[in-house]
Amino acid sequence: MIPFRKMHGLGNDFCVFDARKTVLGMTPAWAAHVADRQRGVGCDQVIILEPTGPGADVFMRILNPDGSEAGACGNATRCVAALVADELGQDRVVVRTIAGELPVQRLPGGLWCADMGPARLEWQQVPLAAPTDTLHLPLALGPLSDPAACSMGNPHATFFVPDLAAVDCAALGPQLERHPIFPDRANIGFAQVLAPDRIKLVIWERGAGLTLACGSGACATIVNAARRGLTGRRASVELPGGVLEMAWRADNHVLMTGPVATSFFGEIAP
Repeated sequence: MIPFRKMHGLGNDFCVFDARKTVLGMTPAWAAHVADRQRGVGCDQVIILEPTGPGADVFMRILNPDGSEAGACGNATRCVAALVADELGQDRVVVRTIAGELPVQRLPGGLWCADMGPARLEWQQVPLAAPTDTLHLPLALGPLSDPAACSMGNPHATFFVPDLAAVDCAALGPQLERHPIFPDRANIGFAQVLAPDRIKLVIWERGAGLTLACGSGACATIVNAARRGLTGRRASVELPGGVLEMAWRADNHVLMTGPVATSFFGEIAP
């Protein structure tokens, strides 16, 4: 039996496996089985901790419920950082992903602040299928149009809408995720700006669907909102699962602050 722990950040939930000392040989198909909420354990992403070299405390691999690999996951970054920090007796750890190194700091009140790295704003970095102004994509579907795009280690497009409750995110999300303008597919954000420092957000995650929270999506949203002049560079982002505090620093790095939680420990057959 293979042990794991179930963790979540604002309801964005993960099955975390430790492969730092034991090779698990997890295939995309097996990860999809684990993530299945009817036949497996059930989660938004499968997280695998792996050994790493100098400059980081752990390597975090992220697998979506469809078996595809993701480059970034903000809520999982905080969860893994909390786990490793407790192991090492530290208040600061560095989590390495395929998208880069992410420093995470313990704060009072059970909160963790993750430096999610720089926002990537060029069309090649998102990536998009052709040279395009990432602040105004020529993309429309139903009541939605004119999204902004950026990459936070994974591709994001943000639609700003006057009334989020009037948008059928579940119907529009899968179509937009796979639009030809996104050669690697994309995470789709539906955002309503409530005030210069408050945004309401729903995310359709690439390979996962609607989730209660998406950390990298909140990062992309504060960047795109500030670029549009809709908010300042700091804002509270209200997701279905709770609130993340976001800041887009002058050096282009995006900081995300939020809680983590462990739901339970378990074992699953290989």
